[in-house]
Amino acid sequence: MIMESAELSGTIDSRIVYKGECSRCGHEHGLAVGCAQEHAIALLRTLDEMNRIDFAVPEAEADPRFSIEYLHGDARGQMFGVLVCQDEQGGTHVLKAFSGQYNSVWCVPGWVPPLVDIDALNRISFDVERAIKRMGRMIDELPVDSLEREDLVNERKAVSRELMKDIHRLYQIPNFRGELVSLPDAVFGNGGIPSGTGDCCAPKLLGHAALHGLIPMGLIEFYVGRDNRSGTRKHGRVYSSCADKCGRILGFMLCGLGDK
Repeated sequence: MIMESAELSGTIDSRIVYKGECSRCGHEHGLAVGCAQEHAIALLRTLDEMNRIDFAVPEAEADPRFSIEYLHGDARGQMFGVLVCQDEQGGTHVLKAFSGQYNSVWCVPGWVPPLVDIDALNRISFDVERAIKRMGRMIDELPVDSLEREDLVNERKAVSRELMKDIHRLYQIPNFRGELVSLPDAVFGNGGIPSGTGDCCAPKLLGHAALHGLIPMGLIEFYVGRDNRSGTRKHGRVYSSCADKCGRILGFMLCGLGDK
């Protein structure tokens, strides 16, 4: 990855590190870091000073779940991202996002929301996940070499696969041509869609910009918190988008940007 070991430096960076091939047109589209570094430095400084991510609300109303200490404990850190945009009048907007959920919470004031309807996600997941857990308990009670256990294991796998397909269809992925498709239609290439595709910072940020008529000028993702277990993520360092997840949908999401 081009910037895997880079540090936040405040300089303008023209290297394209957020890119992918497009499922719509077959071409590769990308976006440079550009002017986003200085805003990422400011965000990291604010996180360190405020020691929480819900700094859009008064300290008296702060939610303990959103403390930065969470990232320095068992959670072992998380990716954050900044997207600098312009509106049609030339005004500058700075969007920020965290990857996935923060301490099991999807939406935090001041941060870009996910690309999936959380209420709909909960509705389709709740009963099915309970059934999957119930089958797991039943499997544990059956003899390891029994045919009944094997059948139940296969049934659980099939139910899990169908649930994941339903969840993927809930994700609405926009691009800068004004198009909006479900996640499977945005993914480039064959093969299964990894869990968590669409939940990283870059897709959240680009999706929000596309839906609100904003033109991206620079994008950056960086890590906050305790090193991950493999040692591949370190606090305050910049990383490229992941090839197996973001790399398969960013091409579609960026399609049409050059026409703006």
